[in-house]
Amino acid sequence: MAILKRSREITPAEDYGFFGPDSVAWRVWGYPTSLTIGFSRAVVVEELDPNLVASVDRTQDIYRRPRTRYDRTIHYFALVAFGDSRTTARAADVLVKVHSKAIGTEPYGGGRYDANDPDSQLWILVTGWHSVLKAYEMYGPGRLSEAEEAQYWEECARAAELQTCSPDDVPRSRAELHAYYERMRPVMSGSPIAQRAMKHLMDVGQLVDDVPLVLRPARWVVGRFFRAGVIATLPHWMRQMGDVTQPRVLDVVARPVLRTTFAGIAVSRRLQLRILALLSPSTVPVVAPVLLGVPPVTPEVMTPTQAQARYGYDRPAEAHLAWRAQQHERVFGRGEAPSDAGLRESESVLGRLA
Repeated sequence: MAILKRSREITPAEDYGFFGPDSVAWRVWGYPTSLTIGFSRAVVVEELDPNLVASVDRTQDIYRRPRTRYDRTIHYFALVAFGDSRTTARAADVLVKVHSKAIGTEPYGGGRYDANDPDSQLWILVTGWHSVLKAYEMYGPGRLSEAEEAQYWEECARAAELQTCSPDDVPRSRAELHAYYERMRPVMSGSPIAQRAMKHLMDVGQLVDDVPLVLRPARWVVGRFFRAGVIATLPHWMRQMGDVTQPRVLDVVARPVLRTTFAGIAVSRRLQLRILALLSPSTVPVVAPVLLGVPPVTPEVMTPTQAQARYGYDRPAEAHLAWRAQQHERVFGRGEAPSDAGLRESESVLGRLA
């Protein structure tokens, strides 16, 4: 790829975004475990939220266009971690409009779901940041110090300013994280649609389907270790709920193999970018300046709230309220399908839908 030839050809970011080179977030998210196994674990665990998986199942996008859906989702995750403040604030704003169409009636409990609901947004945030950290711990350099871990969760709370949930609700320690999962556990559901989605999202082979015939056995091996590595990070209650159990021997074998593999990949930043290009091409321009050490135009770190004020965006919890009300009226009032306008608008920010 031309973008990987020389560092001087990389387009510098406008600024450091919301974290910067002194952050723990950049260290953890910049390791090759993050946008691979860490990200996959995040989207798998998310499906245990019955409201979230109801919206996923309704669109069928993860089955109809898995590569596009994966690419756009990982692009947004990477923007939050590494993107400049202007682009990321815009992406967070348009994502509220995208989520406004993810509303309906949950098929098993019968209650209404809304992807902009603060509880669902908090679940996405916490499981995402925890999954990336978990993969870093198991298959990367290992556990952070107590001070580093506290900083990591403070940075996660900063990222919450880009979502409809409150930063005050974000866990700030491992103990608070465990307490959060215990509170959420009775709410989670291993429904048939959740189990189907979880198994589907572990299949990384579907994202790299254009390999030559001679390399397909290697793709199968990589896919098996990838899946085993994701499952090995899950507590047993999540495995049982999602019906994604595996023999203990696979837990044991996956760890040294993947730790060694990722340590080798980490030696070359360009190799990391080439692997990322296979999984999520649109994410490469976001991550490349950080991994290749290309300084931004302005070496500034902002908070999302500061960026929203500077660029004229409302806080996500207060954004597009009239539009969201119109969507509710269409779906719950008139029984019509929600508008796709927000989804189409997002193409210029997160990449094309097809």
